[in-house]
Amino acid sequence: MSVNKAILIGRLGKDPELRYTPGGKAVASFSLATNERWTGQDGQKNESTTWHNIVAWGKQAEIIKEYLTKGREIYIEGRIDNRSYEDKEGNKKYISEIVVTNFQMIGGRPGDDRSAGSGAGAGAGASVPDTGSSSNGDDDLPF
Repeated sequence: MSVNKAILIGRLGKDPELRYTPGGKAVASFSLATNERWTGQDGQKNESTTWHNIVAWGKQAEIIKEYLTKGREIYIEGRIDNRSYEDKEGNKKYISEIVVTNFQMIGGRPGDDRSAGSGAGAGAGASVPDTGSSSNGDDDLPF
């Protein structure tokens, strides 16, 4: 038996880029920042940001492009995929990506008090688990 599952809650580092394959299938890609905060033994507060490459396909890609922008918070479930490609100079590059299987928009749209998850994207998502901590708004932005 094997399991390949990633669960992330973070903020978009850039607006999603939407493309279409030659067969007409939508694919969206964007970066996602997750933060870890801790207090060191010396009492110093520390923070670390990890960046993740995210890829969504089909209707999920179109919904993500339409409703999410840089800085928005999202819950993502997906599988980890590793692949290689050649850059413009012909060098082989390796990349790890999270391929979205489920997502949920978190928080409201900028300037809106309602939950973004209650709109068009709600059917594409999963219920968000209680992480035991609350969002501090813009203080969570790593940029």
